Amino acid sequence: MKTERTERSFTLGSGDRVAVVAGNGRLPLDVIEGIAGGARPPLLVRVRDEIDPLPAYDRFESEELGVGEFSLLVPLLKRHGVTHLVLAGGIERRPRLSEIKVNMTLLRYLPRVLKGLASGDDRLLSLLVRSIEDDGIKVVGAHEIVPDLLASEGVQTRVRPTTSDRRDLNAAFIAARTIGALDVGQGAVAIGGRAIALEGIEGTDQMLRRVRDLRGHGRLAGKTRGVLAKCAKPGQELRADLPTIGPATIESAHEAGLAGIGVEAERTLVLERKRTIELADQLGMFVVGLPRDYAA
Repeated sequence: MKTERTERSFTLGSGDRVAVVAGNGRLPLDVIEGIAGGARPPLLVRVRDEIDPLPAYDRFESEELGVGEFSLLVPLLKRHGVTHLVLAGGIERRPRLSEIKVNMTLLRYLPRVLKGLASGDDRLLSLLVRSIEDDGIKVVGAHEIVPDLLASEGVQTRVRPTTSDRRDLNAAFIAARTIGALDVGQGAVAIGGRAIALEGIEGTDQMLRRVRDLRGHGRLAGKTRGVLAKCAKPGQELRADLPTIGPATIESAHEAGLAGIGVEAERTLVLERKRTIELADQLGMFVVGLPRDYAA
């Protein structure tokens, strides 16, 4: 992971305004703070019951929508003069049909909405992005706003992976890419050269808790080390839901007894980078950025 990036991959005009739809986690705050120095102040769109209650958000003009009110998003953005939108942070649940607010915007895209709700998360996000852009709002990736968050290739910690760790990285990366192709998850854990846990809808932290609990299982008893690997899903909509790690991931991986973490370079976000790497160093773990064709 490079220590510094300063170039955004897009530029804003004097009349442009960015909004951030904020779910849970640290990422929305990093993004909106990265925008705050622009010519026009950003708009924060809080996802009700999802966004973390961080006091720093109170500095920004904000609106709030529920997960079932996405049909109200574009009219809201246009009222505020928004030209660019960033989707940032996690959403724990999909809307129930009974929660979905119906208006003319929704009726226009109803076939897409129903198809998305019946499919995987990446398909749903892709349809959402396409619908927003059809209404004239440019969707921008969080990594385009704050490129410093992107992982780059190489070992970033004092500890380096051993030969056996590299075998585990290979197994976990193949497993993560395989479930990604099925739009299931973005991460996998390998111990002893084979994948033993795959990320599902519960997310990375819950998967790592399973691994922690499995340490006493007969087939894992006595096995040490192991790794977590995360990568983007093949064909993923990169402007939403990139793989992410941060201090909490390091802590959970350590509690699970893992030796380190490998992430796909240039397609994974590292939140609170300095703290994340320092914590890994303190705990004797490695963090490594892996090339996209790793384990190909």
